[in-house]
Amino acid sequence: MNTLDYAIIALYFVVVLGVGFWYQRRAARDIESYFLGGKSLNWLVLSMAGAMSNYDITGTMWIVTLLTFFGMKSMWNHWMWGFLMGAFFMAFMGKWVRRSGVMTGAEWMVTRFGSRRDGRAARTAYSLMAVVTLTAFIGYAFQGIGKFTAVYIPTGLPPETAATVCAVGVFALTTMYVLLGGLYSVVITNVIQTAILTAASMVIAAVAYRAVTPELLAEKLPQGWASLGFAWRLEDSAALAGTGYAGYELFGALVILWVIKGLLLNLGGPGQMYDFQLFLATRDAREAAKVGAAWSGFLVVRWAMAMGIAMLAVVGVGNVGDPERVMPIVLQQYLPAGFRGLVIAGLLAAFMSTFGATVNSAASYLVRDWWQPLSRSSGESRSLIWASYASTLSVVVIGALIGWSVPSIGRIFSWIMMELGAAFVIPNVLRWFWWRLNGWGYAAGTLAGLLGAVAVPFLPSELPLYVTFPAICGMSLVGCLAGTWLSRPTDREVLLTFYRTVRPFGAWGPIREQSGLTLLQRNAPSESPALALVNLALGGAAVLGAYLSPMYLVGHWHAQSLGWFAVTAVSAAVLYFTWYRTLPEPD
Repeated sequence: MNTLDYAIIALYFVVVLGVGFWYQRRAARDIESYFLGGKSLNWLVLSMAGAMSNYDITGTMWIVTLLTFFGMKSMWNHWMWGFLMGAFFMAFMGKWVRRSGVMTGAEWMVTRFGSRRDGRAARTAYSLMAVVTLTAFIGYAFQGIGKFTAVYIPTGLPPETAATVCAVGVFALTTMYVLLGGLYSVVITNVIQTAILTAASMVIAAVAYRAVTPELLAEKLPQGWASLGFAWRLEDSAALAGTGYAGYELFGALVILWVIKGLLLNLGGPGQMYDFQLFLATRDAREAAKVGAAWSGFLVVRWAMAMGIAMLAVVGVGNVGDPERVMPIVLQQYLPAGFRGLVIAGLLAAFMSTFGATVNSAASYLVRDWWQPLSRSSGESRSLIWASYASTLSVVVIGALIGWSVPSIGRIFSWIMMELGAAFVIPNVLRWFWWRLNGWGYAAGTLAGLLGAVAVPFLPSELPLYVTFPAICGMSLVGCLAGTWLSRPTDREVLLTFYRTVRPFGAWGPIREQSGLTLLQRNAPSESPALALVNLALGGAAVLGAYLSPMYLVGHWHAQSLGWFAVTAVSAAVLYFTWYRTLPEPD
C-alpha cells in the first residue's frame, strides 16, 4: 500500500460520511423515512442496494476460500444461502411482500395472523429470531473485515490482535454513517458503491485473465477443478483438517442439505434480514417484482472477481496459514498502486453496504416491534429516532463481541445458514402456503427451532450438518403442527383480508373460495401459479448462467462460458413474454 492507495480509500470514507450528514435531516422526519426511505425510492436504486448488501467482503473472502479448496463444485455450497433468490423475488415473492404494506417482517406477522395474542406471539417470535440472526451476521462481518484490513494497515501487533483492532475501527466509522442517514444513506451510498465495485471487479477479472494461461492452469489445478460435478466423498479431505471446513468430507450429503435449505429459504420469502425491508420500500407491487429481477444482475461482477482472485491464488500464492486471508494477500501482491486503492475502496464499500443494511434492519425490529409497543412516547418521532440510534449501537456492540469470539468465517457462516437457518425455514414456508398455520404454530415452531440451533455450539462434540440440520428442522416442524392443531385457527376475516391483499397461492382452498375474488381475478396472468413456476425456472436458469459465464471466462474455459451465456440469453428472452408482459399494473 502506498500514499495514493490510502488517499483513494480516505476519499471514499469522506464521501459516504458526507452522504450520512446530508440525509440526516430527511431521514429524521419520521420513522417511515428513517427505515423505508418514505417509500419514494426508485426500484433500480433499491435493487442496487439489495445486490450490494449481499456483496460483502466477508462473503467474498468465503467464496474465494471455497474456490481454492473445492474448485467450481463449490458453487453447490451457495445453495445454503439461497443464491438464486432473485428468481423467487422476481417470479412472485417480491410483489407478495410489497402488498402487505407494513414496515418490518415482524409487523407483517400481524397482517397474516391478526392482532390477538397468537398474532402478537408470532410477531414476537419473528422479531426475536430476526435480531438474533442479524446480530450474528454482524459478528460474521466483524471476522471478515478484521482479517481483510489487517493485511493493509501496519499495526505491529500479532495477526489476531491486529484483526480485532482494525475491525473495531472500521465498525466505528461505518456505524456513524448508518446512524445519521437511516435507509436513505444506506441506499444512496449503495449507488456509489455499485459503480466502485463494478469497476474494481472488472479490474481484478482482467488482471487474472492476463496473468493466468490455460497451460499454467493445467499445471496447477487438479483434475476436474472446473467441473460442477462432485463425488459423494472428497478424496483430499485431509487438507481440510484444522480449518473451518473440516466437516465437508461427505460432500454429496452436504449438497443435498444445501439444496433443500436453499429452496426452503427462498420459498419462505425474505427472511429476518434487510431484504424484506427493501421490498417494503418500493412504490408498488410492480416495482417490487422489478427489484427482484435486477437484484441478481448487479451481483454478476462479484463472481467474476471472486474467480479472478481464486485463479491468482492458485497459481501464485504460496502456503498461507489462514486460507481465509488469501483474498487480501492476492490483492496486495498482484494489483498496481492506485488500482489497489480502488479495489480496496470497492470492497470496503461492499462491507459498508452489507453492514449498513444489516444494522438498519436489526434496529428497525428493535424499535418497531419492541420499543414502540412498550414506550409511552411511542408516537413521538424524535423519541423513535433516538431509540433507533440506541438500537443501532446495541446490535453493533453485541455483534462485534460475537465476531471477536468465533474462530473462522466458515464456522460462523455455516452455523448461521444451516443450524440457525433450520430454526425458521419451515415456519416461514408454511406462513405463505398453508392457510391453517396460526400465530401459535408459527411462534412454537420458531422458538423450538431456535432452542435447537442455540444448543448446537454447546454440545460436547461437534455433530455433522447432516445430523443437526434435519434434527432442528424436525423440532421446528413438530412445534408448528402442535401449536397450530392445539389452538384455534386464525380469525377468518384476517385470513380473508390477507388473501385478498397479497393473493398467495398454495393450500388456501377454504379461504380462496370465500375470498370474493372471481375466477378471472384469481387466475389473471400476473397471479397464475403455473406461470409463476415457469418464470421461477427461467429466472433461476438466467441467474445461474449469468453467474457461471464470467467465472468460466476468467479461467479461459471459453466454451463453457459461451454455453452458460446462451442459457442466460435464451431464458431472458422468454421471460420478456412470460414475466415482464404480465406484471401487475402500477398502483
